[in-house]
Amino acid sequence: MRTWPPGISLIRRRNPTMTARSTRCTTAAKTRTSRLAAVAAIAVAGSMLMTACGDQTEGGSAEGTSSSQKPASTAPLFSKLPADIQKSGVIKVGTDASYAPMEFTEGGKIVGVDPDIAQALSKQLGVKLEFVSGTFDGLITSIYSGRQNLIMSSMTDNKKRQEGLDDNGKKIGKGIDFVDYFSSGVSLLVKKGNPQGINSLDDLCGKTVAVQRGTIYEDTFKAQATKCGDKKLTIQAFDTDAEAQTRVKAGGAVADLNDYPVAAYIAKTSGGGNDFEVVGSQSDVGLFGIGVSKDKPQLRDAVKEALDAIIKDGSYAEVLKKWDVEDSAVTSATVNAGK
Repeated sequence: MRTWPPGISLIRRRNPTMTARSTRCTTAAKTRTSRLAAVAAIAVAGSMLMTACGDQTEGGSAEGTSSSQKPASTAPLFSKLPADIQKSGVIKVGTDASYAPMEFTEGGKIVGVDPDIAQALSKQLGVKLEFVSGTFDGLITSIYSGRQNLIMSSMTDNKKRQEGLDDNGKKIGKGIDFVDYFSSGVSLLVKKGNPQGINSLDDLCGKTVAVQRGTIYEDTFKAQATKCGDKKLTIQAFDTDAEAQTRVKAGGAVADLNDYPVAAYIAKTSGGGNDFEVVGSQSDVGLFGIGVSKDKPQLRDAVKEALDAIIKDGSYAEVLKKWDVEDSAVTSATVNAGK
């Protein structure tokens, strides 16, 4: 049933005395006018309806877009990040989570010094630092391939890694840059009671040691093996340091070599403190660096600024205190300062 606009019935009520002809003419004219008005009204109503629907659709779409596309972060250094990371809201971090207290797995979650530092950095950068665990000797390759954006895995910054060289000095990759964030020397870890009387690297000649593959500690043992000469030092390399520790604990090797904070933590916690002990003095003090592709200087510089910021605001010191590694603090962020 058609419903006419209110104006038509009102006009008819206001003209009761008109003649038939004038009424017809007037009514026809009025009717034409009213029909035009009705059409216009319907058109306007339709337009308004379409506009309203359009607004709802646009509004819904815009609202949906705003919920799916995160608003720009207000974090201090968000704008310093590369555009692709700003858009994704995530920095992918490669690690080997088998190196307590620096990075290890607890309750299915990667925890430790490095993840806590990363959490502090994320507050400055305004994006999530998402850790993925893999084997240590594959971490630099993960940067080359783009699978990861950063490495945080107690990785020592040295010229070999900066320049992409293998143990023989052969060029095998571009190398990576480092933002240096932690200082540590290395120490020997032996079975509790030190049954072999190991107190220095020289005491290892003629014996077997265990170590994690691809680390500077393996390099240190190789250098010592050369020094030992005919009194052969046998090196057993494993994918993880946990495997090397197991070998020492079982008596298959006399020592493992680790960063001092790690060696001290293992001696304190493994078997309730009954499995291992740290012997000798620290040597080869060096810097741990956050690894980043040489093709990503913008990301490197943003991370450096973020590290300086958390050193300044005290959150960096809080992390080191939590894990009892304050002696390994750096006073400022540096890039490629390793030797």
